[in-house]
Amino acid sequence: MEFNENIFVTAIGTDSGKTVVSAVLVEALGYNYWKPVQAGEPTDSNQIRQLVPQAKVLPEGYKLALPMSPHAAARAEGLQIDLNSFQCPQDHKLIIEGAGGVLVPLNDQESIADLISLLDVKVVLVSNLYLGSINHTLLTINELRRRGIDLLGVVFNGEENKESQDIILTHAKAPLLFHLPELDKIDSSVISEFAAEIRLELKKTLEYELEGS
Repeated sequence: MEFNENIFVTAIGTDSGKTVVSAVLVEALGYNYWKPVQAGEPTDSNQIRQLVPQAKVLPEGYKLALPMSPHAAARAEGLQIDLNSFQCPQDHKLIIEGAGGVLVPLNDQESIADLISLLDVKVVLVSNLYLGSINHTLLTINELRRRGIDLLGVVFNGEENKESQDIILTHAKAPLLFHLPELDKIDSSVISEFAAEIRLELKKTLEYELEGS
């Protein structure tokens, strides 16, 4: 069975490495990329264009000027983000990158988690390892579970910490998709080489998760 599901990349917080992880997934799986809500410059879509030049990058649903929570950035422009305006394009499978963590507000009532539920997509969770990240990661996983959102797997970003990783995976009941180490530089050749290294094992893990869902 070939894995052919859209994937939503979320994280335990801002600056966890979602865009680089998204680039790896786009390169490894041959998917298109979509950022439903962008707040601030430079945009994550442009970073994907630089890291995976051959990828198709779809226009953002909302492209907001200020680098702040989407609900506040939209309000500053006299806008309100309408959840019902989002719809997954159907022409090709997507890596969809969220904004911040799962409870980042899109408007006064709805969050990124509501967008994930609306799009009916499975989630890859990025956890960067630091003091306190176990708690932040497990809180995120519990919220996804409470909402009935499928967690495909976890990506750890940064310096390896086996104790933290093991306890997170034990409670997550989801596989480790890959560990993204600290990189001296991040460019298209690095992304391409890393994606090639993990491609077969990543697809195997994702296919196994699809069979079990």
